[in-house]
Amino acid sequence: MKILVTGAAGFIGMHVAQRLLARGDEVVGLDDLNAYYEVGLKEARLARLTPHPRFRFVRQDVADARATADLFAAEKFERTVHLAAQAGVRHSLKDPHAYVRANLAGFMNVLEGCRREKVGHLVYASSSSVYGGNARLPFSEHDSVDHPVSLYAATKKANELMAHAYSHLFGLPTTGLRFFTVYGPWGRPDMALFLFTKAILEGRPIDVFNEGKMLRDFTFIDDIVEGVLRVLDLPARPDPAFDPMSPDPARSSAPYRVFNIGNHQPVELMTYIETLEQALGKTAVKNFLPMQDGDVPATSADTSDLRAATGFAPNTSVAEGIRRFVEWYRGYYKTP
Repeated sequence: MKILVTGAAGFIGMHVAQRLLARGDEVVGLDDLNAYYEVGLKEARLARLTPHPRFRFVRQDVADARATADLFAAEKFERTVHLAAQAGVRHSLKDPHAYVRANLAGFMNVLEGCRREKVGHLVYASSSSVYGGNARLPFSEHDSVDHPVSLYAATKKANELMAHAYSHLFGLPTTGLRFFTVYGPWGRPDMALFLFTKAILEGRPIDVFNEGKMLRDFTFIDDIVEGVLRVLDLPARPDPAFDPMSPDPARSSAPYRVFNIGNHQPVELMTYIETLEQALGKTAVKNFLPMQDGDVPATSADTSDLRAATGFAPNTSVAEGIRRFVEWYRGYYKTP
């Protein structure tokens, strides 16, 4: 198939594009290479894709309505994987307008492109952050997610609502994927594992929020990609059992679905740090801090729907995932 991957120079986008190319698809990768974090890392990811004869890179901002419409009209994609977004919970407290532009206006442009050019399936990145103030674990797609605690989370919830409107009005099959704390080789420098590794190797203290009393459903990148591809090949369909008198947030009479993609094995932050220390062979100096605005104390994914639909659910252990990240980090940054 001919597939558009937005955010192709990003962490998840590069890995998804690689897997699509490996199985024989043609991939057009879109990314604006913005400076939210080091552009050199994004360029290095792209360098792993550009030699492939079935890959073509387009440097473009998905929030540019005219350019995005022209791209969809010219390319006639069969599927779209929309991963481009302004990421980061904490950064949304500093620069909220960036999230409105990238996550709302950008997503609007992708929806319009898919509608106008009759794309067969739109799979897009949502986030576990949409669960916000929900304290019932594990998080289920069938729970209400109406209490976001960050603007980032609110934009991701808005994406799901926008997608449903387009599925209902135009019959566009859409599937939202709520990713849970993704980590692994080629990860984002603003994520905890990257920050911890860099600081420990440089002998600097690491910031441990909420006094280390956090629980996270850390999900390895290969598991995320496997989930994305399996869902991509199963275009959303209307649920014949949908009951408008008792509506299920994850289903619809329209071709619309939402899935969690998480490891379903939440790990305490201190255990995560100890596992990293073992992989690095160095002990971290820890700077314990209170909970940050926009954070939640725990995440845990119910992945039963994903398993039922695709036969797959993430299962890579944190020990294995961290080992592979450290191996990549030391090789990429040439550290001892």
